Amino acid sequence: MTHPSSTPAEHSGNVLRAALWMTGSIASFSAMAVAGREVSDSLDTFEIMMYRSLVGVIIVCALAYATGAWRSIQTARLGTHLGRNLAHFTGQNLWFYAVTIIPLAQVFALEFTSPIWVIVLSPLVLGERLTLVRAFAAIMGFIGILIVARPDMAGLNAGVITAASSAIFFALTIMLTKRLTRAEGITSILFWLTVMQLVMGVIMAGWDGDIALPDSRTGPWVLLIGCAGLLAHYCLTNALSIAPATVVVPIDFIRLPTIAVIGMLVYNEAIDVWVFVGAAIIFAGNYLNLWVETRRR
Repeated sequence: MTHPSSTPAEHSGNVLRAALWMTGSIASFSAMAVAGREVSDSLDTFEIMMYRSLVGVIIVCALAYATGAWRSIQTARLGTHLGRNLAHFTGQNLWFYAVTIIPLAQVFALEFTSPIWVIVLSPLVLGERLTLVRAFAAIMGFIGILIVARPDMAGLNAGVITAASSAIFFALTIMLTKRLTRAEGITSILFWLTVMQLVMGVIMAGWDGDIALPDSRTGPWVLLIGCAGLLAHYCLTNALSIAPATVVVPIDFIRLPTIAVIGMLVYNEAIDVWVFVGAAIIFAGNYLNLWVETRRR
């Protein structure tokens, strides 16, 4: 975590390390979007979340046992963990539903309204300082998103509404994650993430008394969802632990042009010059923010 007493060199190094962690997060979230679409014809969103969390529990417990990290798992802030995981479980289910019915680039574009919520609410929830540069970077990113997605009332449907709604829950998740990183390690956060959301997934998936099992086709995709989801949170939590949320979150905008290209190559989703115009504006905002943060005294 960056402290006011950090030297310029230390602060610069923290920001650059956070950017590297976010690269892993971007790749993981993109892989999870593709995998989620591939299994959507056989599994509903609650089943996807249940299996994702099951894979995560196995991986986290195995690593904690192998490394002796069990001692870092705490129970003092279970209320905060529960609030964080309820927000994430809700947002992730809405997100998985959206990726099945609208273009991937549009899902990510609408999801990226969450940094606006984070930047506005971080001073209140986290006590972070809202600088002019951070606000300007977020606004530039949002303008780029609007250019890419070009939303209008004619295109308003269930996918657009759920994708936009997921952004609010993801913003809350990010801020509560940042609060937890001030007192707890990554192993503890990921343990309660997977365990609590596995319980939530079992309850919701089994509500109708019918839980579909993965088969030889969907099994590998489910495994990818579980691994990518856990890795994404590991990278995001590491980034948030060493840099302010208003620095980390705008970097995630790079996911938009990445998923737009993936959607074009894998699903033949239309892509045009406006995607790259928007991506250029997003990149400019990110670069400006990183350039100022790495030189801020």
